[in-house]
Formats: sequence, structure tokens, C-alpha cells
Amino acid sequence: MTSPLSFAVLGPIRAWRGQSEIDLGTRQQRLILALLLVRAGGAVSVAELVDLLWESDPPPSAVNVVHRHVGVLRRRFEPGLPTRTAGSVLIRDGAEYRLRIDGESSDLLRFRRLVAEAAGSSAEPAVELYREALALWRDRCASGLQAGGRTHPDFVAVDGERSAAARAATDAALRAGYVHTVLPAIRSSAEYEPLDEALQARLLLALAADGRRDEALAAYADIEHRLADGLGIQPGVDLRAARDTLLRHHGPAAGPGSPYAATPALAPPAAAPARAQATINRPAFTRSGAPPGGVEAEAWPPAEPDLSRPAQLPADHPYFTGRRAALAAVEELLAADPASTLVIDGMPGVGKTTFAVHLAHRLATRYPDGQLHADLRGFDSDDSVMTPAEALRGFLWSLGVAPSAIPDELHAQAGLYRSILAERRMLILLDNCRDRDQIRHLLPSTGGSLVITTSRRRISGVRGPAGAHPVHLDLPSSDEARELLIRRLADAAAADPAAIDEIVMRCGRLPLALALVATRSVGRPGLSLPSVAAELAEADGRLTGFGDTHADLTAAFSWSYQALSPEAARLFRLLPLHPGGEVSVESAAALGGLSPRSARTLLAELGAQLLIEPGGDRWRMHDLLRAYAVELGEEHDDVAEREAAVERVHDHR
Repeated sequence: MTSPLSFAVLGPIRAWRGQSEIDLGTRQQRLILALLLVRAGGAVSVAELVDLLWESDPPPSAVNVVHRHVGVLRRRFEPGLPTRTAGSVLIRDGAEYRLRIDGESSDLLRFRRLVAEAAGSSAEPAVELYREALALWRDRCASGLQAGGRTHPDFVAVDGERSAAARAATDAALRAGYVHTVLPAIRSSAEYEPLDEALQARLLLALAADGRRDEALAAYADIEHRLADGLGIQPGVDLRAARDTLLRHHGPAAGPGSPYAATPALAPPAAAPARAQATINRPAFTRSGAPPGGVEAEAWPPAEPDLSRPAQLPADHPYFTGRRAALAAVEELLAADPASTLVIDGMPGVGKTTFAVHLAHRLATRYPDGQLHADLRGFDSDDSVMTPAEALRGFLWSLGVAPSAIPDELHAQAGLYRSILAERRMLILLDNCRDRDQIRHLLPSTGGSLVITTSRRRISGVRGPAGAHPVHLDLPSSDEARELLIRRLADAAAADPAAIDEIVMRCGRLPLALALVATRSVGRPGLSLPSVAAELAEADGRLTGFGDTHADLTAAFSWSYQALSPEAARLFRLLPLHPGGEVSVESAAALGGLSPRSARTLLAELGAQLLIEPGGDRWRMHDLLRAYAVELGEEHDDVAEREAAVERVHDHR
């Protein structure tokens, strides 16, 4: 019988078969295993692994290198497994990998189980469960693997779970009177997170409850100095409340009647307290993050941040309609996790921004401390994409931090931003995001805020204060598409319902296409709806049927196309040459003259950019994207190459 495998990721990455430790090989192999372990059985795409191993400029062989590393790990876990054989532990599913592990074979899963059990217990049993959970940590998550100062956001999120457990452990210990049991674990956690004010505040109270009031006061002075030196800020509400409690009470005191257990700082944050009376109306920030109108930095605003209430949401769209199923799905998610991150994706032109803005307005009253908004321009040309530092400078200024007090270093900016949001319940709208690295510093770590982000590609690995939820925005139903067009056309729509149905069908129910048709029709009163429908029909699937709005549709599609690798862009241009409506991996390989493995990887890239959609073991393309791909193929590929692709497909069939 094969000995069971076990894994450790709460510190240096390690693995054992029975009692024997497994040699995990190179740093890159350990990184791959670390991300698989942190996903805890969830999928990790090949593209994510390439991003993990090479921060920038991966070599042309990157995908092959990833597959090779995975093969080595697979044989380490299952000795004797033949090369290129699918194992039972490290499993491949299309362009993704997952690690098959149970709750007792991973220290991370054991930690999560113990924390969940502790949260459902009370008094001494809860404290003991927290102590056991925190004892599993040996260092930071996947420590010793990162190069160049960058830590993967999934590893950061797991570190955040440790801090959250330490805070909960302190609360339970103070209530139950067993502080000494978990004090070493609280100290250790606080050392790793010196700028986590909520955790540092709890350490102070735990020290005082254990009879170490002088040590707690000295620790407060040290934290105060560290915040002023590193971030240019004063201690926040949690730390000040803990200090005030220390000054009011003397001697050890823990248990149900403890003054330390009753400290207001330990209550969940509600609406932010008013630390300043004046309200400053701030417009949306500029790229530089500087105040408008040439206001001197020293005069704007005062050094002590005021808790003004930004209201930066763009106006709700006057013609928004439908999307009832998507709105209901979001409401269901937020009923369970009101402080979370929603990652909205969908194909180009499907209405992601319109939906996100409408959703933000609908939810705004639930987040009373205001709204922040940034268009991250993730798919613009490289020199106009908003960096995380630019976004943070603007947000911090909008939150009342003087420009002169905003740190220069990105991580310090993010720390200050998260410290401020920890006291608030805000709604943050991040539009047009390119990837997780662009937004990970913009996500709160604690508190009651909601983040809504949109992207024209699938983004995984995002972690918010209470988890991240993907929201895929599909095409509207036929009835919703008809309702959208009719609402935009107003009185003109009632005259010819048959023309409305024809236009909806020719536009493939795509909201952007419907909006462009409506704009064109309203702007030319002499152009009847039947004439518009006829022009679209006569174009026979070409985008020229959209007349002078053709360029707007092409531009929307081009942002996703330009994000493709050259190989994926070529395959995209060739796909319309396939005679069927759907294409298999084998047919795509024949079209492109590729191996099935390469075709599968490129189809996955097109799918990640939402230019094609999976349907079982085949892929399909929206009719308007197909028309766009036809135009690109005729422009970029010579006739001989296109004819050769058609021949290869016929030979394959």
C-alpha cells in the first residue's frame, strides 16, 4: 500500500510520503506546488503559472517549461509513473492543473478547519483550537521562494488569514481569561504584520491582560514611531482605543468582566467616526493624483486625514434595462459576503461597465462612507495604462491624505490605504482592469468595503477581505436585447416589431452593437428601421452593415485582440475559415498547422480574453467577433496562407 502524501505551505514549502520527506527540486517547481497547495484543490491555469515563474518577458519555451516542471513533480509524488502519463495526485484539466488533496494532508486545510471549529466554539475550547491552528505556522506562506521583492497575491491572502485568526484568537482569549495560552502565537503573528493596526492593538490588550502593562505601553510607542516613520500617519482608531484602555486600567484583568475584552477597538468597524467636521468635495482624481486648480500641497488638505465622504461613481446609464438574472445572482452573493470583491468579466461589448455602474448605484446606500472610482485603462496602449501607484495616490488624496503625506513606495501607499479603509464601509469601483497585479494593491484587507471590478478577460487569483466572486456577464436574453433596443429608440421602435427582431438577431444580442444601431437610427431621422435591418442583412455578416458606427465596434473588439500573443492572434484570424459554427482542438490544430497541444494552449488564451467561449469540448465565437476576425484575416494574412488553412481543415475532416 502506498504511503499517504502530506504537504506544508505555512512556511517553507515541504512534502512527505509517510515519514519520508520528498525532494521537491528547483525553486520553480516549489513555486508551482505552492500555488497549487494554496488553491487547495482549485484550478491553476498554465498562464497563471507562467506569470508566477517569470514576472516579465517569459521565454518562448515558457509553457513547455511549466509542463516539464509539472511532470517532474507528478513523478516525485507517484514514483514509477511513466512519462506523459496522467497521475492521480497532480491532475491536468485542459489548460489547467489541480492538486488532489484532502483536509488532513495539507497544513493550510488543517489550519482552516481548526479556525472554523474555533469560531463555532467558546471559552477555553475555542482558545485551544486557535492556539493549535496558529501553531501550524512556521513562517510566511511559501516563504523563501519569491525573487525580486514580489509576493504572489494568493500567498499574501493566506498570510492575511493568519492575521485574522490571531485577531479572533485574542478576542476569544480576552473574553475567556486564557490570554497566556495564545500570547506567544499573537506575538509571532504581530511581528510578521507590523502595520496591521487591528492586530497590534490586540497584542497591546493581550499583554496588559497578562500583567505586562508597561511592556504594552512601550510597544504602543514603538508602533506609533513606526507608523509615523514608515507611512507618515498617526495611529488609527483601534490603536488609540487600546492605548486609552491601558491608561485607564492597571494590572492584569482577563475574562468576561475584563476591561480589555470590552474595548471598543475590538468591535467590528461600522460607519467611520467623524474625525473632522468640514466636508471637502473632491472631484475624481487626475492621473498624477495631484489636487486640481494648482492648490498648494501644504494647504491641501490638513496633515490629519479627515474622513470626508467621496462620491465618485459615474452617472448611471439612462437606458439601462434587463440583467435581472445577473443582478439577482449578485444579491445572493452579497447576502452571504457583503464585504467582498466582485470580478465582472464578459466578451467585448457585452456591457460590463454599464452593468457595474448600475450595480454600484444600486448598492451605494449599503456602504455609507462613500464611493471611489477609477478607470484603470487596462487595455489602452501601454503608456496610458493606470499603474497601481497612480490609482492609490488618487484614492488617498480623495480620502483626505495630504499629497505631501502620501508615501512614494507602492507597498507603503497600499498599507496606508488599507489602514484607512479598515475603519470604513465603502464601495470601490475599478473599471477596465487588465490583470490581478493591477488591482491587488487596491483591495482592502479588512473592514466592510465592497470592491466591484470589471475586465474583458478572465482574472483569477484575486483575493478580497471576504473572498472574491467571479461574475460572468453573458449576452442578454432575446427579450432583454429587444427591450434595450426599444428603450433607446423610444417611439420609433413601436412602428415595426419585425424590424426590431431582425436587428436584434443581426446584432447577435450584443448590447454595444444594439446601442450603435440605435444611435445611428436616432441620429438620421430619414433612416427607417426596416432600412437599418436591410443594411445589416445585405452586409451578410460583415461589420460594414453598421455604417459609420463600424469603427466604434471595431475599436471595442481591437482592445482584446491587441492583448493576444502573435500566435493566438493568428489563430483568431483563421478560425472563421472553419466551415462549422464550433471548432474542436483538433480542427483548430489543422487550421493553424499546429500540434494539438499548441492549439489547446492558444484556444485557452483566446478563451481567457473572452474572444471565444467553451461549449463542451468545442469552442464557439460570437457572429460579430467572427466578422471582425474575417476583416483582420483579409488584412493581415495572404491568400495562399488562408487557402492552405482551408485545405488542412478539409484534409482533417
